[in-house]
This record gives sequence, structure tokens and C-alpha cells, in this order.
Amino acid sequence: MLETLFKLREHGTNVKTEVIAGFTTFLTMAYIIFVNPAILSETGMDFKAVFVATCIAAALGSAVMGLVANYPIALAPGMGLNAYFTFSVVKGMGVSWQVALGAVFLSGVIFMFVSLFKVREAIVNAIPHSLKLSISAGVGLFLAIIALKNAGIVVGHPATLVTLGNMHDPKALLAILGFLLILALEYRKVTGGVIIGIMVVTLLAIGLGYQQFDGVFSAPPSIAPTFMQMDLEGALTAGLLGVVFVFFFVDLFDTTGTLVGVSHRAGLLDSQGKLPRLKRALMADSTAIVAGAALGTSSCTAYIESAAGTAVGGRTGLTAVVVALLFLAALFLSPLASVVPAYATAPALCYVAVLMARGLAEINWDDLTECAPAVITALAMPFTFSIADGIAFGFISYTGLKLLSGRVRDLSPAVVIIAILWVVKFALF
Repeated sequence: MLETLFKLREHGTNVKTEVIAGFTTFLTMAYIIFVNPAILSETGMDFKAVFVATCIAAALGSAVMGLVANYPIALAPGMGLNAYFTFSVVKGMGVSWQVALGAVFLSGVIFMFVSLFKVREAIVNAIPHSLKLSISAGVGLFLAIIALKNAGIVVGHPATLVTLGNMHDPKALLAILGFLLILALEYRKVTGGVIIGIMVVTLLAIGLGYQQFDGVFSAPPSIAPTFMQMDLEGALTAGLLGVVFVFFFVDLFDTTGTLVGVSHRAGLLDSQGKLPRLKRALMADSTAIVAGAALGTSSCTAYIESAAGTAVGGRTGLTAVVVALLFLAALFLSPLASVVPAYATAPALCYVAVLMARGLAEINWDDLTECAPAVITALAMPFTFSIADGIAFGFISYTGLKLLSGRVRDLSPAVVIIAILWVVKFALF
């Protein structure tokens, strides 16, 4: 049955290798079951319900990716998108988390629509490469400032806006220790380095009396507080259309980049460098987004941590199915998830920020009309505390600078239209 479903021999693999790859991928991305509820619960969402929604959405998305698209790529609620959901949309715009879930649901429907046709290729190809790279880096910097704030390393200041926090605070010191530990483990290629770092800080916090230990295993909590709570009518208002666009836009490039990057490392691209069964893979992602919103979590996306599984031999969808089963098993770890403090997950956010900032190195720094908008985009996200505003400033500055520099031919109609739409949004809404 497994041979028929996943074509193991054709891909030069076997059941044992795929299972090991699945465990490896799960361990590298399991931090999301602690981090996602911690971030989304700041909107007022029930922590335990979000924990359940995270596990089920990740399991569903990974299973569809494995069974339908036959790729060793796992899905789960995306880092960056959950921060945008909480800090930019709910806290920044003052809308309810139910309306924000409605926006996530609509972005998934749009994603599903463009996946059926060739709209996706047109959108991706139209966006300047420098902006794609800077958006990823900017999201990373945004995650970093959230992490530093959660750990108390960076605090507000009336004169300087931000300043260094209390470095005598044991919680800040534990966060720094966790970050260094994660970096060292990842450098040494220790499987599950991120989750090990989170758990070490949590255990130290419990041992020092800063956290109360309530056990490890229990029956899964109720998902009722978040299940089917999205407000579609509220999400369809004019002020939220830009939010829907950002959810769609960021996930589009995140998923496409991850699919191509992991598939390239695993040798799964065809002779022309293209991804076979791309439509199926994108449908898996959009299905996970729609289902995740219904369950009660922010947008799901393909995880770059899947590369850890392919590095140990994962080549088929069986790897993703194993990940899905492990996320379902994680449903019984809710007491452990609820005891993990924000300063224990902060090191994981900082590590993800380091990985995402790498895109800046690939920008053409010899061309001011390319590198300047990229820097504006990356810096605007953390300093405006908004991914959406960072993307907006990027498109507007890119278009304006190209026009003023006489480089009109560099502009595609799609970029100009998107820039105009952002200007209209700032002017009227």
C-alpha cells in the first residue's frame, strides 16, 4: 500500500528512512506547538484551544501534502504570520480576533483559487526579487523585536523610544542563555536544537521557581472556544481588505520559496528546474489555511525545517504523513505547552529571525533603486510594528524611486498597481 501511495522505490527510499525523516522534521518544527499559542493568546484567544488548533491544522496540512502532493514537506501555522495576526491586526488595528480569523479564511480561499489557475505564477513573477528577499528579512526582524520585548531585553522608553531592559532580571538572562544554546546546537547539527533550547529554559525556570509545573500528559483540551469563530462579514469590510491581501501575499511567497528550496535540496525538481505537482502542493497549503482558520489559528504554511527531514533521506509524502501523526500525538502534551513561558520561546523567535535575515545578502547592493527599497521594507516592519506597512513602504518606494530615476522599464504593471493601491489605502483608510 505504501509503495503504491508514495512510490518509494522510484524515489530511492524505504519506509524506515521515511519514518526517521518524519521524526527529524517534527523535532525541528515542534516548537510551534508552544510558540503559536503563546503569541495568539495575547489577542484574548484561549491558549489551550489554540494549542489544539495548531496541532490539528499542522496534522491536516502535512497529511494532505503527503497524501495528495507526495512531497516530504510539513505544514504548520507560520511564524511571522502569527505575529502579524496578533500585533499588527488585532492589537495594532483594534479588530477582534474573530475578524482576524475571518481574514485568514478569506486569504486561504483566494490562495485556493489562484492555485487552480496560473494566477500564482503571474503574481510571483511580477514582484521584484529584491522585495521578495527583503520581505522575508523584514519579517525576521519583526520576530526579533517581539522576542526581545517578550524576554524583557528591550523595553519602552519615553525619550529614546526603546532601550535596554534590566539585565539583572533572571528571565532576560535565561532567554539569552536559550538563544546561545539553540545556536550552538544548530551549528553542531543536533536534531531538535530549537525544541531542546526551549525545554532547557523552561526546566530552569521551573527549577528556579519562576514557573509552576503541572505535568506533561493529559487528554486534549476543548477546541470549542476558537472552533468556527471566524467573522467573515467583519473581514469583508474595506479596512480589512489590505489585511487579507497581506496574509495571502506573505504566505504565497513563503510557501513557494519553501517548496522550491526544500525540493531543490532533496533533488526533487525536474530537468527544467521546475516543481512537479506544484498545483497539488499549493492546494495542500491553501486547504490548511482554510481549515486552520476554521479551527482557530493563523495562516499555515510550508516549513523550511522540512529540509532537516530531506537531509536524512526523506523523499516522499510518507515523511509528511509521519509528521502529521506526530502532531496528532502532541495533542496529549497540553500541560507541557501551557507551562512554557514567553521568555523560553523568545530564543526560538530570535533563531528564526537569524535564518530569515539571510535574504539581505542576496540583494544587489550596487543598484540603489533595488537595495534602498529593500532596506526600507526590512526596517519598516519592526519599527512600525507592522508587516503590512513594511510591504506597503517597499512597493511605494520601489515604484517611486524607479520612476524618478528614469528606470520605468523595470516596473511591471502589477507592481505599479499594488503601489497605487497602498497609496490609496494610506490616503483614504
